[in-house]
Amino acid sequence: MAAVEKRTVSLPAEQSGYIDALVASGAFASASEVVRAGLRALQERDAAVERWLREEVAEAYDEWQRAPEKVLTAEDVGDALRKHHADRLKSGRAS
Repeated sequence: MAAVEKRTVSLPAEQSGYIDALVASGAFASASEVVRAGLRALQERDAAVERWLREEVAEAYDEWQRAPEKVLTAEDVGDALRKHHADRLKSGRAS
């Protein structure tokens, strides 16, 4: 394990109680383990958002820049959804 640094943090009673309950349940051996798990989850979420932005959003933006005529406006999407819903109502398949 990497070098450990001590930190002092202030938490609302609800969050402090949640940590205590996790430790009391045996899910974690200490409050420090709970906090480390929470930080790992935040790091994983941030990495996932970064990957999504880099791999999907940037790619979609680049495609939009290359072929703006392919882009649907919010109005286009709304019109298509309304038409789809109306067609389903007419066919009796709406639920």
